[in-house]
Amino acid sequence: MFARSSLARIASQRPALGAAPQNARNMATLREIELRLKSVRNIEKITKSMKMIASTKLAKAQRAMQAGKEYGSANSEIFQHAPPETPAKRKLFIVVSSDKGLCGGIHSSVSKAARRTLADAEQADPSSPIMVIGDKSKGQLSRVLGQNMVLTFNQIGRDIPTFADAAGVADLVVKSGVEYDSIAIVYNKFISAISYEAAVIELTNEKLLKESFNKQTAGFRAYEMEDDFTKDLAEFALANAIYAALVEGHACEQSARRNAMDNASKNAKDMINSLTLKYNRGRQAAITNELVDIITG
Repeated sequence: MFARSSLARIASQRPALGAAPQNARNMATLREIELRLKSVRNIEKITKSMKMIASTKLAKAQRAMQAGKEYGSANSEIFQHAPPETPAKRKLFIVVSSDKGLCGGIHSSVSKAARRTLADAEQADPSSPIMVIGDKSKGQLSRVLGQNMVLTFNQIGRDIPTFADAAGVADLVVKSGVEYDSIAIVYNKFISAISYEAAVIELTNEKLLKESFNKQTAGFRAYEMEDDFTKDLAEFALANAIYAALVEGHACEQSARRNAMDNASKNAKDMINSLTLKYNRGRQAAITNELVDIITG
């Protein structure tokens, strides 16, 4: 009787088959935390490097932006003499973004501005054509305004945009055969190193420019021009405006990328601190459990 009860007590104390010891479970958890810590540290190194690169590119982009703004101011001065008599309904929207990501909401900013304008029937015809520079905004607008898109561009402005890039886009726009009353270039306007906003540059087409020249001779006669100058002026003004929008948008992109990588580095540092604390607590608990096992035998 006594032997039978002793065997039953010993059998009840045996661990169940397949159950891992407590120390083994603790070691597995610590190993997972250690691997995650290593991964987050590597990501932090990458985001810090990208922040430094973006900071260097931002300084170059700001210098190019200051030079590009001269092109936009020249356009504004000329078109002061050619204000449209009636607001144009059928506008050609040129949305300026880029092909690269990891820069916050820089691309969604211009996409939302274009959608808001097209949704307002007083500002534009809902069926107005859209041309997009950059794959990021192309992907965003094609989901909701795919029927309006007539032409897209990519691989433009991978480095600092040049006037040759803008002239090539303007040439394709003119040769596309799309009918429009005016052109609205939607781009990101640089405010400071930490902020930007969506803005629009308005341009008239060749027909309205010629009508303005005939009706407002006094204003345009301030410049020496040939009789048939409106076609060249309209194309050159379009290239000027696109170039100004490209360089300013590029500066906004580099600024946004630097800020995004700075925030990512800070978040990675917070995560490293949290994981380190959790790892130390787990290791201390494992050591305590081992000491208890040794002491109790």
